[in-house]
This record gives sequence, C-alpha cells and structure tokens, in this order.
Amino acid sequence: MKKTKIIYWIFTGLLVALMGIGSIPDILSVPNAVALFEHLGYPSYLLPFLGVAKLLGIVAILVPGFPRVKEWAYAGFTFDLTGAMYSSISVGDPASSWLFFIIGYILIAGSYIYHHKKSNSASVSHDDSLST
Repeated sequence: MKKTKIIYWIFTGLLVALMGIGSIPDILSVPNAVALFEHLGYPSYLLPFLGVAKLLGIVAILVPGFPRVKEWAYAGFTFDLTGAMYSSISVGDPASSWLFFIIGYILIAGSYIYHHKKSNSASVSHDDSLST
C-alpha cells in the first residue's frame, strides 16, 4: 500500500506541475501563449478558459473524495493533451515536439492507474477490517 501511494504521488505531483505550469500562462494570456495559439490557428480568447479548466482539474485531482469529478478531470486532461497534439501535428510541427505530449500521457496514465490501485487497496483493507 505504501509503495502504491508513493508511486501515485510521484505521478500525480508531476502531472499537477505540468498542468499547473501550462495553466498560468494561459490564464494570464502571456505573449508566448498567445503566439502559440495563433500558430495553431485558435483564437486567443480560449486561453483563459483552458487555463482555468486546467486549474479546476488540478483541484479535482488533489482534493480527496469526489471520485466522479476526478474521473472527469483525468478525462479533461487527456482531451486537452490530445487536442494539443492533434493541433500540433495538423500545423506541421516536427515529430520532436511530440515528446512533451508523450510525457504528459505517461503522467496522466500513471496517476490514473495508481489512483485506482490506491482506492482499491484502501477499500479492500477497509472491507477486511469490517469482517474481522
């Protein structure tokens, strides 16, 4: 159980850092973020919306409980990353830029898988304590 929690928090901490670092420039509409959005062909008014959505996803993943909201947060991060990767491929960005997306997918998958392992092992140990 302890090993599962440690691995979960490593993946989740890195995922939160990745999404948090990406959300702040979006919320503030910094010039680099606006330039990237223009490069991808999107209007800059979407930046604050996506930044706030990422922050809400971070909160949903970090706050205990609310399993359905956590599921949606993981799905939202996956949709965000998939949309960004598709957009990058569509405008002809080089394959070398895909490394960022692959790392993001690994962090989402690791956090999600270990979240469920942690939840399942906690419920099993709770069930065992009730039966004894």
